[in-house]
Amino acid sequence: MPGGGGGTVAPWDDAPVRRGDDEPGVPTIGTGPSPGSDPGAVPVEARIRPRRTITGASAILLPHTADGAVDWAAFEAHVVRTLDAGLTPAVNMDTGYVQLLPPADRARVLDRTAALAGANFVAGAYVADGPGDPFDAGAHAAAAVAVAERGGTPVVFPSHGLNALAEPDWVAALATVGAAVDRFIGFELGAMFVPYGRIVSLDAYRGMVEIPQCVGAKHSSLSRAAEWDRLALRDAVRPDFRVYTGNDLAIDMVMYGSDYLLGLSTFAPEAFAARDRMWAAGDPAFHELNDLLQYLGQFAFRAPVPAYRHDAAMFFVLRGWATSDAVPAGAPRRPESDRAVLADIVARLEAWT
Repeated sequence: MPGGGGGTVAPWDDAPVRRGDDEPGVPTIGTGPSPGSDPGAVPVEARIRPRRTITGASAILLPHTADGAVDWAAFEAHVVRTLDAGLTPAVNMDTGYVQLLPPADRARVLDRTAALAGANFVAGAYVADGPGDPFDAGAHAAAAVAVAERGGTPVVFPSHGLNALAEPDWVAALATVGAAVDRFIGFELGAMFVPYGRIVSLDAYRGMVEIPQCVGAKHSSLSRAAEWDRLALRDAVRPDFRVYTGNDLAIDMVMYGSDYLLGLSTFAPEAFAARDRMWAAGDPAFHELNDLLQYLGQFAFRAPVPAYRHDAAMFFVLRGWATSDAVPAGAPRRPESDRAVLADIVARLEAWT
């Protein structure tokens, strides 16, 4: 199915979804009550999907130079690095400071990514509004079209206006955006990331899943139980719908049927890709590498959560991927003491990559 501007569907969108019903002894998620309503209905261990192929999208950090300018060369190199690892670049997301970028820079990010990735990228369709502003359907549709006409898949980014809507109106608003493009990804983002974040009820989530143009949704509540609920609903209602975990504190959610769109993976896309291959191959080393990556996630995504981007910038410098750990004005920073912990993790990762 072509994108909204004539682009082609990225191959990661058509990968098969493994379900429990083709694996002996593993009941399908969705055959009973969701874990949120009855935790004992489907045991957690029965939800694991051995050897499934994981689809990974990685939110790209937008590096900055010491004088505060965007480091476009480092950005482009990281898009290529992510593609070479086998992950799909996700640009103009929270990791890329989309809320802090002027419109010209958001457009430049799209243009440069499209030139490097073709149709194999996703991007935040972001609308800048303020508390109390009404939902602007035209602005949200235009933001999605701007991504689709470059061949990418838009991720409908939360906004004040969108997330102030009653849930039936929230679903209707997403359907309106969907009418402007051939495909999009929904986005639940917790308030720990942005003040206008929102996690909707399962009824509203089901409404989003049933929008034909919505091919998946990123879920960033940082709650395993909430994500298990969404996986159960997905399997019961629309098995080809992708649940992209945004839980940087529980990256092993891929074991249970989630794919991912993570900010954490920007620290080490090649390590995430190696981990994913291990899971598909049934290699128990998956768990050891996942443990190291999860240690990084628990450290970098501690409160205040948005400061993880400064940890990522320091990580880039330690890996030789950027010359500065500068962040744009308005972005929180971590203490200098983080650098020693991050350097230790870099050294440990070298044994794997």
